[in-house]
Amino acid sequence: METRSFAAPRISVITPLFNCLERTRAMVDSLRGAMPPGVSHEIILVDDGSTDGTREWLATLGEPFRVVLNAANLGFGAATNRGAASARGDVLALLNNDLVLSQGWLWPMMEALEGLGARAGLVGNVQLDPAKLEVDHAGIRINLKGKPEHERRRPGPLSRLFRPVRRKVAVTGACVLVWSATWRRLGGFDEDYVNGCEDVDLCLRALDVGLVNAVAMRSAVLHHVSSSPGRKLRDEENTRRLFMRWRRWLAYLGSRDWTWDHFGRLVQDPRDFPDPLEAWRMAFFMAHVKIEPPETALEGMNAAIDGELARWQGMFSH
Repeated sequence: METRSFAAPRISVITPLFNCLERTRAMVDSLRGAMPPGVSHEIILVDDGSTDGTREWLATLGEPFRVVLNAANLGFGAATNRGAASARGDVLALLNNDLVLSQGWLWPMMEALEGLGARAGLVGNVQLDPAKLEVDHAGIRINLKGKPEHERRRPGPLSRLFRPVRRKVAVTGACVLVWSATWRRLGGFDEDYVNGCEDVDLCLRALDVGLVNAVAMRSAVLHHVSSSPGRKLRDEENTRRLFMRWRRWLAYLGSRDWTWDHFGRLVQDPRDFPDPLEAWRMAFFMAHVKIEPPETALEGMNAAIDGELARWQGMFSH
């Protein structure tokens, strides 16, 4: 008689779905072909109220698929949380349904996660626009307004060889690995965000408890960015919520780019250059000799953040 093993899988893939059935089918087909043989895994598909035949298609799937059906559309964060709550693996792989995966995507991310060990926050990868094959994501940085934005510089061959794993402020939740124990420790996605900034918020919570977020530079996937219906409708509200919660961190994390930008403009006109002591503080900070940013950088970032908060105040007061 055949016996069946109920041992917990190594990896739990979690993918929330809302319509876009053809994208989902293509992603699932690519995942099946790109999952390395011998890796114990389960694939949890969370349908978030689809009306385009997705649920009928889900009913045709067998092992290693597990299906969670939401009675109504709860949004990306809540749908992912529901999938994670039922996951049995010790590694969660959060994958959007608009990815196209190819051979070699998983191991660099796993090596980065395991290399960081208990210090690992969220581990992402390089994501390419399928139409132009240009980099859409190689990590997330905080720009001069205090807002998160994707880094889009393509890592070169030498960079991938000698620096295969790079620390980052944050990574997108479209393709990410995280220890399930870390996910539970951090509390998963904050469901007050509606289809945006959940991933950055989670990464900042990881930084806040001393964990390291990183990008595995040797892993690359194709990503049809923001293809789910309604994906961009709440961007302003979501970013405002992020600012209200993480203002101090955003000012700190944006201060290095602010210093580089400010220093560069001052060099163009030395008459505006600060006193020598402040110039040395800026130089040491840019060279990573000094960890704490100069006061001028924090003041500059906070002024930019104040400007955005004032803009939102006007926007949402009507």
